[in-house]
Formats: sequence, structure tokens, C-alpha cells
Amino acid sequence: MNPNRRTVLISAAGMAAALAMPAHAQAPFPNRPIRLVVPFPPGGSTDVAARTIAERMAQDLGQPVIVDNRPGAGTTIGAANVAAAAPDRHTLYITGTISHASAAALYNKLSYDPVKSFTAVGFVTESPFILAVNSAAREHTVQELIQAARAQPGEITYASSGNGAAPHLSAELLARSAGVKFLHVPYKGVGPALTALLSNEVRFTVADAGAVPHIAGGRLRALSVLSANPSPMLPGVPGLASSGIKDVDISSNLGLLAPAGTPTDVLDKLHASLNRSLAQEGIKAKLAGLGQLVAPRSRDEFMRTLVNDVQRYASVVKEAGIRID
Repeated sequence: MNPNRRTVLISAAGMAAALAMPAHAQAPFPNRPIRLVVPFPPGGSTDVAARTIAERMAQDLGQPVIVDNRPGAGTTIGAANVAAAAPDRHTLYITGTISHASAAALYNKLSYDPVKSFTAVGFVTESPFILAVNSAAREHTVQELIQAARAQPGEITYASSGNGAAPHLSAELLARSAGVKFLHVPYKGVGPALTALLSNEVRFTVADAGAVPHIAGGRLRALSVLSANPSPMLPGVPGLASSGIKDVDISSNLGLLAPAGTPTDVLDKLHASLNRSLAQEGIKAKLAGLGQLVAPRSRDEFMRTLVNDVQRYASVVKEAGIRID
């Protein structure tokens, strides 16, 4: 065979082999900036958490991790943006499992499936929800609050940060478990809901870590966290199991997702980078300042939590007849 023809054939075969290789094998990961979508405006706790881990992961991975805020429609705008993105290995999504699940239950005709359109990268943090009353309230335990609700069906008021928000759904889940009915009073955000309780406009609220300074200052009283067991972030505050509520275990879980179809080796690398970032003492301290406890667990565990919350809150929304405004 002509030596020149042999060279051409070898070159053509090499080119064909290269074209046949999977796209993700053509270049090492990551080979360009990673986009991290946040479904809330800048400045909130999820946004701050995202920027905190993005900075550290960028150092670890050797590529910028750029936060892209896509707020609106109960997180569905951000979720839809990520679900529609190609599984190009360079798109991530940070969300709370309850927010993600409740949005799927509340909004009709979504362009994505809340489970099938995504795959897990890993847990970021967890933080407790707090069942709190005004310090002047007569109730000192969850059972006393439930007894009051039984004596006054539908009259014990509670404030939430909005119709269909996580505190609203959590309170309804508690009511369903206890066999009582509370009267929901929605406010436009966590701050106004806390202000309503501080002003004795409502009987109780389900709050996040924003209530802790008021509890420490003696203006509010924490009856319980809504997880089954106590939270290390609120020493001395009991979990629901000690109040006889055995089937409610609610925490605010924040984690990273990627578009479905993202290669497993890339997910493993991102998961490892995330956990290395969360292991940094400075990262732990900053997130603790937001009322969030780092929660480095497996990808499978985060996906199981997401699936469970999607199923659980779809049931709560349906049974309580919750509608968004």
C-alpha cells in the first residue's frame, strides 16, 4: 500500500474514533465556568449559601462557579430554566426540597417534572423549623397548643410567610397529624409573619432561624422544632417526638441538583467538591450564621428526600385545599 494512502487512512480512522467518543469525554471536566441557578432574589439565605459554596467550589474545581438568580413563581422559573438546560455538566441548581416540592403541587402545567427532570448532586445544609408563640402566650408545650385547637376548632390563628410557603405546609402537616384545624393567616414574607406574632396578632407561627434572636431575647417562646428530634442549633428546644407527634419530621433541606442526564462521573466529582467545601470551618461558620447546619450526605439520600417531599406535600396541598393567590 502507498505510504501516503496509509497515512490518510490512519488519520481518517482517528478522526472517526474521536467523533464517536461521547461529548463529555472530549474534554476534562470542568472546562468552562459552571452556572449555579438560584430560584430566589439576591440577598436571601439561599442566595448567600449559594455564593458561599460557589466561591469555595470554584477554588476546588479550578473554574468559576457563577451564581445566576432566576426568582419568581415559587421557584418554578429557576427550576424550569435548569430542567430545560442540556445536561452539559456545567449547570447546577440550588433549592430547598420543600420549596421545590410545594411549587410542583401548587402550580399547574409545569414544563418540567419535579423529580424526573433533575438528578442529585448532594445535600448542602439543613435547618430547623420552629413552632413559636409569643412569650406572653399561655401555651408552653405543643400538646397545650393542640389542646387549645381541639377546644376551639379553626380559631387558633397562625402566621406564615405566604400562602403555599413551607411554613404554611408544615403547619398544615402538623394539624393533619394531630387531628386539629388551625386558622391560617398568610403574610408577605418571614419578617411580617414574625412581626405579627410579636404583636400578638396571631397565636403562633412556624419560623426559620430568623426567630432565634427573638427567642433568645425572651420575646418569643419556642415550643418545639418540627423535626422528630431536637436540633443542635437550638439546644434545649424539644423535637416533636417528645410531644407525642410521631409521624412528622420536617427540616428545611437545601441541596444541589443538576439536569437529568448529567453523567455520573461528573456528579461524583461535583459531590466530592461540594463536600470538601462544606468541610471547611469558615464555610461551616458562615452557614451557621444563616441558621443552617452543613449536611454532607450521599447523592442518593438527597434524591430520596426530594422524592419523599414531593409526594408528601402534594398530599398536604390536596387535602388542605391550598391554592396560591
